[in-house]
Amino acid sequence: MTRLSVNINKIATLRNSRGGNNPNVVKTALDCEAFGAQGITVHPRPDERHIRYQDVLDLKQVVTTEFNIEGNPTEPKFIELVLATRPAQVTLVPDALGAITSNAGWDTLTHRDRLADLVGIFKEAGIRVSVFVDPIEKMVEGAKICGADRVELYTEPYAAEYPENPAKAVASYVKAAKVAQEAGLGLNAGHDLSLENLRYLKEKIPHLDEVSIGHALICDALYFGLENTIQMYLRELE
Repeated sequence: MTRLSVNINKIATLRNSRGGNNPNVVKTALDCEAFGAQGITVHPRPDERHIRYQDVLDLKQVVTTEFNIEGNPTEPKFIELVLATRPAQVTLVPDALGAITSNAGWDTLTHRDRLADLVGIFKEAGIRVSVFVDPIEKMVEGAKICGADRVELYTEPYAAEYPENPAKAVASYVKAAKVAQEAGLGLNAGHDLSLENLRYLKEKIPHLDEVSIGHALICDALYFGLENTIQMYLRELE
């Protein structure tokens, strides 16, 4: 079964745009769980332009499904936050400062030693570690060398090419997923997955453990409602 983790960053973006606490990030997370989501994902950034560090601490107290914290582990404050909250999973993402959103996976060979140190720190705390990578076989292999438990495949290129040529769009992901499976790595995927392209990815990579979806899901919720939208995404993963 592929689990759906809802990324609630966009809820925080909307809240922060007006001040106050509407919409309420914690309530939204609890509602997502009640509506069937099997996990909650947050991606705090140093400027706290969406999810704030305090949000993460608050969410840790109430989330009962899988809690996944994404972020750049080269930020000391991020490491401190993850160790303080001890989520089920931490996803290591090589975000550049000021980036609008994640736009590339790790070069797990160039950064092997640093990643191995970080993976060790988090695993010692009992946290499952996933490394965000492009669908490149040697990068998946590098994540295994670093000691990661899982990889998360960066799916923006897949989503961009899917409308024109689905088979070509997914080809490198199928190969990378096969390498991950053979290496004994768990497999996640995320970025720009949507109702349009999710089912096809799942059909081609049936052993996906988890997808993390935020932007498209929250946009769909504006039209279909949050509860109905989560159910729609779950059906795509059946």
